[in-house]
Amino acid sequence: MPDIGNLKVQVYSEDGFKPIEGATCRITGQNGSTVKEQVRSDDSGVCDVVEVDTPPIEYSMEPTGKIPYGLCDVFVDADGYEGIEIKGCQVFPNREAIQIFPLKKIGRNGKREKKVEVIEVKENRLVGNFPPKIPEDPVKDLEKLKQTTGLVVLDKVVVPELIVVHDGAPKKAAKNYTVRFKEYIKNVASSEIYATWPIATIKANILCIISFTLNRIYTEWYRGKGYNFQITSSTAYDHAFSYRRNIYDNISKAVDEIFTTYVKLIGRKQPLLTQYCDGIKVQCPGWMTQWGSKSLGDAGKNEYQIIRDFYGTEIQFPRADEVEGIPKSYPGYKLTIGSRGAPVRTVQTYLNRISVNYPAIPKVKVDSIYGKQTAESVKKFQSIFNLTPTGVVDYATWYQISNIYVAVSKIAELRNEYTGNKIFIPPNSNDSYRSDDVPKIEYPCDY
Repeated sequence: MPDIGNLKVQVYSEDGFKPIEGATCRITGQNGSTVKEQVRSDDSGVCDVVEVDTPPIEYSMEPTGKIPYGLCDVFVDADGYEGIEIKGCQVFPNREAIQIFPLKKIGRNGKREKKVEVIEVKENRLVGNFPPKIPEDPVKDLEKLKQTTGLVVLDKVVVPELIVVHDGAPKKAAKNYTVRFKEYIKNVASSEIYATWPIATIKANILCIISFTLNRIYTEWYRGKGYNFQITSSTAYDHAFSYRRNIYDNISKAVDEIFTTYVKLIGRKQPLLTQYCDGIKVQCPGWMTQWGSKSLGDAGKNEYQIIRDFYGTEIQFPRADEVEGIPKSYPGYKLTIGSRGAPVRTVQTYLNRISVNYPAIPKVKVDSIYGKQTAESVKKFQSIFNLTPTGVVDYATWYQISNIYVAVSKIAELRNEYTGNKIFIPPNSNDSYRSDDVPKIEYPCDY
């Protein structure tokens, strides 16, 4: 008997970030067999979770070279919208894969014909044929950068709202995708490692991905060279990235928990350029190896111990000073039944606005008191947006509520400077806009 993994499909309108109820989802296996036909999305745009056959979990526990995930194709269609087909959705045993479908309304940009966008997901880096990382100095000379580029390096580490990803090597002609920072990190982690690994190993790899990415942003690495993007999808230079690929429940939750934490050397301001390799096909002394981090996670080490094992003890794990696009920062403590005050009122206000788009989330009385009604509303929000449904507003939940609130309340303020048309960057998926569709975007609002 094969092992089993789960696939969760979420569908919403790209224009307006509203869930699409009644969308049809068809899932076929890699041999063309039907896994599930005619799954329909509920009023939150979520389809019933579908079981998918996968290889044995042992394939992902050792570097066997065998593909450790099941493959399926997923097609989603809804009345009045263009369709999307994802070819090669990757499902691991004993894990939940999450595939997001943002559908375009028919008639967008004056086009009336029904279209189907077909997207092929790249292989996971550990089994695919990807070029090894070209070594760089892990700590950039900031004064030299200022002199050679004329750019002013950022004076503090800030988690950006959006990041522009070039889908290829820096000098190669390729599309640029504008994605939300957290969704970029989730996409890369899902493309680089296996979701079946110990959570400490997963978090260690995520911290390295975050720190590397923030170094690129902090030093204006590509902007300073005249490029119109901040990072690439070439593993020779940066990280693996696969446009609109599926992510995984545990990777998504881990990123939500630690997306502002990075690695830095004591006495340095800039995030460390945490380069790494797989440690099997490619050797990289002095860097983290992905399979080596797996072994340390198996041995019971936490994510900080794993990273120090590779990069030394003279490192710290601070949080970024600021998260762009968030109207109010996390209050510094969890909100739960019995909590009172302005942070509770903020959460209640945000949830009520979100519930206009997502009516499955119960509206609450805005009274600054965290009671059972507020807890139930939070729990429903968490279940829709792939968080653990605890009913408690922790760090991850606070920022996800903030993300979704700003998305549903500020959409009209995002405009293309050339055409004046509304532009929306989805907050809860690995979705993006292609730079050839949107030549330049201004973001005059908070998010």
